[in-house]
Amino acid sequence: MTARIIDLIAPIGKGQRGLIVSPPKAGKTTVMKTIAASIEKNNPEVKLIVLLIDERPEEVTDMRRTVKGEVIASTFDRPSDEHTHIAEMTIEKAKRMVEMGEDVVIILDGITRLSRAYNLAAPATGRIMSGGIDAGALYPPKKFFGAARNVEEGGSLTILATALVDTNSRMDEAIFEEFKGTGNMELRLDRRIAERRVFPAIDVDASSTRHEELLFERKQLQLVWKLRRVLSGLAQDGNPAPGLEMLMDRLKTFGTNDEFLAEIAKTPGA
Repeated sequence: MTARIIDLIAPIGKGQRGLIVSPPKAGKTTVMKTIAASIEKNNPEVKLIVLLIDERPEEVTDMRRTVKGEVIASTFDRPSDEHTHIAEMTIEKAKRMVEMGEDVVIILDGITRLSRAYNLAAPATGRIMSGGIDAGALYPPKKFFGAARNVEEGGSLTILATALVDTNSRMDEAIFEEFKGTGNMELRLDRRIAERRVFPAIDVDASSTRHEELLFERKQLQLVWKLRRVLSGLAQDGNPAPGLEMLMDRLKTFGTNDEFLAEIAKTPGA
């Protein structure tokens, strides 16, 4: 269900640079696992790498048992320079695979923790930004995230990274603001939906993909826009939960997204 909603609301293409924006306890780990499982099932030729930075050991074990692809991790009890070293080794390995014509997907959890690690490990420049971040600490994680692209006459590197928000940390907010405009796909999770125990807690209005016309056929795109207008109209006082619940209920009655969109086409105003 999660993958089908993402395909409609914020589709992911090869070479995508995506942010999964999530407050704590909104289900981002589950969303990551679902995306990884969908990639392994629908695109088995893709080389999948899950990179966990500053993560809890039990989460690392769970991810290794769940995901068939490669899981590279540095747990929270390791020093910051180890976090940064593992991230750099992973991205360089992925680049070499892309040069050999492979399609590679890196799922990074998360860009916020990686930026914090660089803030501690990188040499200080003396210029401090909002939230206490050294001005030079954000360049390496931006370089990591910016490596995602579709290479002509080569493979592709897709990076999906999580970013934490609403943590009551000025540093986390400052890091997110720096990365907000760098991705070309954003999937936003909402704590209000998660508190109602509706999963995946995806905020449909706030989630989107830039240039989605490249991933949809023209007729499909018009139907997706119509669906978005309906879901947006169902949002009550800015709460996206009613629209999401309706979407999930409707998707359960159709085997594929194409069948669902075909039904939307039959409704008045299509």
